[in-house]
Amino acid sequence: MRVLWYNLGMENAAVSTENIAGLQARIIELEALVKYYEELFRLSKHRQFDASSEKSEYDQLSLFNEAEVTAETTIPEPEIEEVKSYHRKKAKTSVDRLPPDLPVEVITHTLPEDKRICPECNGPLHVMGHETRDELKVIPAKVVILRHVRDIFACYDCEGNNDHVPIIKADMPEPVIKGSFASPESVAYIASQKFVMGIPLYRQEQEWERQGILLSRQTMSNWLCKATESWIKPIYDRMRELLIASEVLHADETTVQVLQEPNKKAQSKSYMWLYRTSGDVEHAVVLYEYKPSRSGEHPATFLRDYKGYLHTDGYDGYHSKLPSGITVVGCWAHCRRKFDEALKILPEKERIGSGALHGKNLCDQLFALERKFAGLPPDDHFKARFEARSEESKKIMDEFFTWCENAGALPKSALGKAVQYALDQRKWLNNVLLDGRLELSNNRAERSIKPFVIGRKNWIFNKTPKGADVSAMLYSVVETAKENGLNPYDYLTQVFRDAPNLPSGTSVDGLLPWNTEKGV
Repeated sequence: MRVLWYNLGMENAAVSTENIAGLQARIIELEALVKYYEELFRLSKHRQFDASSEKSEYDQLSLFNEAEVTAETTIPEPEIEEVKSYHRKKAKTSVDRLPPDLPVEVITHTLPEDKRICPECNGPLHVMGHETRDELKVIPAKVVILRHVRDIFACYDCEGNNDHVPIIKADMPEPVIKGSFASPESVAYIASQKFVMGIPLYRQEQEWERQGILLSRQTMSNWLCKATESWIKPIYDRMRELLIASEVLHADETTVQVLQEPNKKAQSKSYMWLYRTSGDVEHAVVLYEYKPSRSGEHPATFLRDYKGYLHTDGYDGYHSKLPSGITVVGCWAHCRRKFDEALKILPEKERIGSGALHGKNLCDQLFALERKFAGLPPDDHFKARFEARSEESKKIMDEFFTWCENAGALPKSALGKAVQYALDQRKWLNNVLLDGRLELSNNRAERSIKPFVIGRKNWIFNKTPKGADVSAMLYSVVETAKENGLNPYDYLTQVFRDAPNLPSGTSVDGLLPWNTEKGV
């Protein structure tokens, strides 16, 4: 009996030990899960309430601690080498000013004749000088009817003596839309109001009505569609040819809602893709393309004839289906953003000395070098930048990825996700070292897609795929015009005025933004 009780006691002890070990493992698992949810909660609060800027007080920390952190007392001091200074252009500052070419309306204020008497001696007063004050006067848009009257000529002699009377008509420019009262100026105004200022057509309809003009949003939509298909699309197609001929491009994509998409719910997402040239070309080209999905087949089709470098974010659609002649270049700004988010969701007392701050500081060092490289001599600038990156940036990149491999962060933590993202993107992030024309980030594409995102907040959706295509083409010519220093309204007016009157078969190269006048 004693042996039996002893055996039962040992079994219970074993069971108890197993339970304790299991409970301890469960506690550790739940603590990690709670920490993960706390990170998500802090990140959600940061995105909802805090500033979206990625700058913080910790950006300056590395500037002061860098020497101490990277110091190595056993290395001898380097020899002093004199470096020639270089001059950088002064950054533009925003200053309110009135352009000198504005028309001036002078209003003279003077004394009437009966008051031009000296109060001391009653003698006559004369004008000894002037005091001037300038004001900016705003004149609301003025709408007029432009009536084209064409003379038709006939011959008196033929009218009296011949069976056939020749009729000769004076030349008259072709309209932007046949059978419509639309003018180049009105279509350009409607387009610029929507695609530059983000004013949807229903609000423009209300503004027209306040001026006593009944112009429906449906009519304005028809004008934009017809004018775009006839005159903008050839320019868009030509700009695409020039874009594909470049050797360095940027790409990005964002959502757009199209209500009447075939075989899709009205609430489903479609996508607006953006492709643009980089900083190595004389004339920038920015193109949008509407597609019903985010499939990697769409950039593969658009870039089917392209060979060169393509800056993108970390979306896998750019990595798996692009033609073999395209070298994808990753975005270090996206990589840095992951560490910045991991830093901001940490409690204040844990940020200094954290792995998130260390990873972010290494990324910051790369961007600091890029600012330094901007001052390299303009002659053969890209070659000089390539050589400088090979010597300086590569060392930091190697240090960064070595640190990521040994960071030991929990996989589900914000830092673990940032580290894993960097390691997954390593191949494409390192590609920036292949050519001096390449850029450290894809911010150029993000800046170009931002006007569309801002406009989307106002007009919200496109009704049909055709309307989305029209929006893509109009955004393309508007943003390309802005990139080349043109006023979009002036440029669109010139296109809608000149394109209908080009001889059949004439190239549209003369209507490209960099070949047109700066103003109309």
